[in-house]
Amino acid sequence: MTGLPKIDFLYLSEPDMIRAGVTDMPACVDCMEEMFALLHHGDYRMAGPNSDSHGAMIVFPENSPFPNMPKPTADRRFMAMPAYLGGNFCTAGVKWYGSNIANRDKDLPRSILMFTLNDADTGAPLAYMSANLLSAYRTGAVPGVGARHLARKDSKIVGILGPGVMARTALAAFIAACPQIDTVRVKARGQKSLDVFIAWVKEHYPQITKIEIVNDLEAVVRDCDIVTYCASGEVGDPETYPIVKREWVKPGAFLAMPALCEIDEAMKAPDVRKVLDNTGLYEAWYEEVPKPAHRTIPVIGVKFMDMLAEGSMKREELEDLGAIVAGDAPGRINDEEIILMSVGGMPVEDVAWGTVIYRNAVEKGIGQKLNLWDEPALR
Repeated sequence: MTGLPKIDFLYLSEPDMIRAGVTDMPACVDCMEEMFALLHHGDYRMAGPNSDSHGAMIVFPENSPFPNMPKPTADRRFMAMPAYLGGNFCTAGVKWYGSNIANRDKDLPRSILMFTLNDADTGAPLAYMSANLLSAYRTGAVPGVGARHLARKDSKIVGILGPGVMARTALAAFIAACPQIDTVRVKARGQKSLDVFIAWVKEHYPQITKIEIVNDLEAVVRDCDIVTYCASGEVGDPETYPIVKREWVKPGAFLAMPALCEIDEAMKAPDVRKVLDNTGLYEAWYEEVPKPAHRTIPVIGVKFMDMLAEGSMKREELEDLGAIVAGDAPGRINDEEIILMSVGGMPVEDVAWGTVIYRNAVEKGIGQKLNLWDEPALR
């Protein structure tokens, strides 16, 4: 910080974020890889008593005496996600998250996000930025980090459930990690999202020579080298979550799951490697919600925590992506092993990529400088 006590900060709109490089997926994968090594060594903090909480969320009641209070409809949430990240970043920040699946009817994104980046010494704001792309690209980059270390290097076929924003960024990250990818199989609920996805792939990745539209989960998974489930849906009953059956899975497949997912008994076997993007995150989640936790948080890593609690899986069967990235645990060992990775999403990811984009913007003169004060009225 310079010029104290005067404080200016940078406002970055979505077009500013694009100009500053937020959609540069190879760079984002590199950034997330650097972040995971810091996580493994403990140079970070998130919220909660174990410093690993996903964030704090407002929960609305089913029945309220106040007619203007929002209803707890699908994917309705307001959430603050704070974090600090050390290493070459040494910044703190918080993402404010508003979401409602009914936004689609208003021609709005399901989630509308903003991110504040702070100086980790004074707490002063460095930037206030549009965060939909920030969040989407850091989320997609995490499966890319997983693919870099855990997918077969000769992977060519990707199976996708739910061709929305998350699927687009995950595919971009898979291609950054495995450049031989040339085929995509995709299952969609609606034609509009499918058309947008196909147009995006053709525009950005002409190396994809085949896009196959499939109608069931088995076709999404069978014979694919990389699989990702990215579809949103109702939470509460794991029997309704999209399932992965072992009989569908190709030997050597890598599965990265950032959304609702269930597995059959055969996928629970110890020879299927099970990787978490941050073990502490899932431990924090498990402490915070009713049991079985997979009913409340539908990502597959929470299912793993339920399996630990019920004794159907041993703690040593769980692996941590940070340890793999840091070289303290093995990546892919052979071409036949099946690896299932859970992607939970963490505010340290926003801090990491937000810091890179902020520094790019400062270097390139992008964004609008806003004044907080020349001198604080209270001190």
